[in-house]
Amino acid sequence: MSAQLSLATKTAYGFGQVAEGVKNGAFGIFLFFFFNQVLGLSGSLAGLALLIALVFDAVTDPLAGSISDSFRHRWGRRHPFMYVSAVPMAVSFALLFNPPAGLGQTGLFLWLTGFTVLVRGSMTLYSVPHLALGAELSQDYHERTTVVAFRTVFGLTGVILVVALAWSLFFESTPEFGNGQLNPAAYPGFGAFFGAIILTSILGSALGTHSRIPHLPPPPAHPEPFSVGRLRRELVGALANRSFRALFIGVVIFFVTRGVQDTLGLHMATYFWALPPKQIQGMQLAGALGFLPGVPFWTFVARRFDKKPTFLLAISIFSVLTLTPPLAYLAGFFPPQESAAYFGLLVGVACCAAFAAAGGLVTSGSMMADIADEHELITGHRQEGIFFGALTLAVKSASGLGHGIAGFAVDAIGFPRQAVPGQVATEVLTSLGVLYGPGIALLAVVAVAFMTGYALTDAKHAAIVARLSEMRARAAG
Repeated sequence: MSAQLSLATKTAYGFGQVAEGVKNGAFGIFLFFFFNQVLGLSGSLAGLALLIALVFDAVTDPLAGSISDSFRHRWGRRHPFMYVSAVPMAVSFALLFNPPAGLGQTGLFLWLTGFTVLVRGSMTLYSVPHLALGAELSQDYHERTTVVAFRTVFGLTGVILVVALAWSLFFESTPEFGNGQLNPAAYPGFGAFFGAIILTSILGSALGTHSRIPHLPPPPAHPEPFSVGRLRRELVGALANRSFRALFIGVVIFFVTRGVQDTLGLHMATYFWALPPKQIQGMQLAGALGFLPGVPFWTFVARRFDKKPTFLLAISIFSVLTLTPPLAYLAGFFPPQESAAYFGLLVGVACCAAFAAAGGLVTSGSMMADIADEHELITGHRQEGIFFGALTLAVKSASGLGHGIAGFAVDAIGFPRQAVPGQVATEVLTSLGVLYGPGIALLAVVAVAFMTGYALTDAKHAAIVARLSEMRARAAG
């Protein structure tokens, strides 16, 4: 593994994250809203379907990581999985947004559950090996942060594509639907178009990094055959690492809050903030574009002040900025809707929150690669896949719990299905704002507290790499 990678390699690797960015943007912004408000599926059933799919997906993440860690093929450990996932991912994504007409509550629930499972399962088959590949491209402490920065920028590009093109190409206002996101006929084209982008991203990244296969770490010479017992021992071994355990627990708690907020984001924009489609698009674009200057800024900060303090500062700022607007509005401190400052403040906060979020994304993936080095030194096993798989298990399980909480909460507060903007009762909108903002603020604080247990630093990692080099030299000699 070389310390410095070519621009072409980093670009090709990062391009593969467009697929997950598109999936995350579509799922986080439109999926729950589509089934709940456009098709009329109850919030409880929609939330339950997303929870089931996410838990299933989360369970398969460490499985995919463990299998790819020991997989032997002339194309290496990671690339075969990347290639084989492309078509199933694209097709299942397109079908998810094109359910047959006339499905009742049960039919919609089964369609949402089944095709979300297929989309997420295909993405797991791709994303876990892709994440592990990023850790294997370089052993350099800071070059890894750069690799993750490329991945983050391209993931953001996928989200921007969804926000920019979905509203402009598919969800424009019509005489029948002043709010284009309520038009059911727009969603099949949306699914097919972005499914094609997903296919291009996955295949482009796999082909673009194919030449690096000979330079990547090989699988173990005599791996233990895969079994449930092996997977359990690998997960227990991963959680025995103090730094990984701190990230794992903190991320679980943090992503419960993010799951609730992602699920209800379009509900908030459409009904609580009462924004028209163009302003919703503007606020979402501002949020996505805020990432762009954030990536190089936080990459520099991480090099200057190390990864852990950068990570904690970034997600703390992000949490405060995300939770403050609904609290301020409910407390009477937000500008009135007819004021020019109303929309401007929402855009400004969204942009600043995304700027801060970039710091958490840039540093966390790099921190995970460093943990894999420490684990290899302690155990003698190179297992990026199991670490990234276990972490994504935490993220997706917690996010799924957040989706489930949001779905049941929508029904619990009496939020109507297929509601007309401007005609939802004030007390229901107040309950929605409390749930989205201050109701989950405490969990974000608890998450940050757990993440302080991460122990690796630049100096500690340098010592680990030096000892690994000595160990490998002795084994080679």
